[in-house]
Amino acid sequence: MSDTAKKLAEITAMTPEARYDYMVEQIKADKTLWTLQDQDGCVMLTTEEEDCIPMWPNEESAALWAVDEWKDCQPLAIPLNEWQERWVSGMEDDDLFVAVFPVQDDLGVVIPPYELDQRLTPKTRH
Repeated sequence: MSDTAKKLAEITAMTPEARYDYMVEQIKADKTLWTLQDQDGCVMLTTEEEDCIPMWPNEESAALWAVDEWKDCQPLAIPLNEWQERWVSGMEDDDLFVAVFPVQDDLGVVIPPYELDQRLTPKTRH
């Protein structure tokens, strides 16, 4: 098993909250979020209450989801500034939530987009 595969296995085994924290740190470092898309657009997941767009911290973890019914999907990189300028308000307008770093047996933390954006935006001191 490669070092990358080992690291990915460790990360995907974390609790949903730990994956959320990890994802925030990775996005801050890489300035990129990842989702999956196919010819119809972004992948959508539905919980009992919310429609969600899954987001991952890197291409490798997004690609892990592209199996079975999602096998035709490709990872899509979203630059952080584009996320903040267009995606947050667009998802809010469409009443969509973020499924934070889902793994095969666990959808992860489901939150409104503005909540993820708040975690990603450096706090300014007044």
